[in-house]
Amino acid sequence: MEPKPYKIDNELSIIVNEPPVQYGNPVMSFDSGTLQSRYTYADYLTWTDNVRRELLDGFAKLMAGPKYIHSVISGNIFAKIWSYTKKRRGKCKVIHAPIDVRLPQNGEIANDKIYTVVQPDICVVCDPSKIDENGIIGAPDLVVEVQSPSTEKYVISTKFDLYEKAGVKEYWVVYPKSELTVFLLQDNGKFDTGTTYNIIHTPDAKVPLHTIQGFEIALKELFED
Repeated sequence: MEPKPYKIDNELSIIVNEPPVQYGNPVMSFDSGTLQSRYTYADYLTWTDNVRRELLDGFAKLMAGPKYIHSVISGNIFAKIWSYTKKRRGKCKVIHAPIDVRLPQNGEIANDKIYTVVQPDICVVCDPSKIDENGIIGAPDLVVEVQSPSTEKYVISTKFDLYEKAGVKEYWVVYPKSELTVFLLQDNGKFDTGTTYNIIHTPDAKVPLHTIQGFEIALKELFED
């Protein structure tokens, strides 16, 4: 199928019209107020233009390239967790973006039944059955998102709800240069109100990773460089 160029409404961090595919279902997009096709992971796999995007309940959202500070912070976190898990040869795997994380609903794992695909900055997965040749299927144990001003609402609101509903056990939201908030999933299936660590107010603080017993990272190491 020959992809057709799609229209970008205004900025990169928005819902967009994707190349048409034979089984997209036209529905109204609440973000743009226009009639768009609702896509599945099967549709997503047909797009070969190398543009990074996510699917949110069937709607495509373009992703801007990471800034320098974004890459440094996510790299610092990844390196620390990777080194810790490598030495201990545990079952948990730490994975850096870009990787597709498919979040099925109602146990529907067929490609044409999955409507949500995200690309977090970092994931930790402790169940090896969730990792396959296409990436991750099901909720990771830990998700880390390093936000920017253009993605703040998306990360705090949309993705918070998405990860909570999917059953992500631990969610880190990093604000470049200063702050990290850790949300933990409770027995009622909801995230707690979050614990915030600030490099200015608590420069000597250490942040424990609840997903991996014994691991913690100093804020100074997270925000170094």
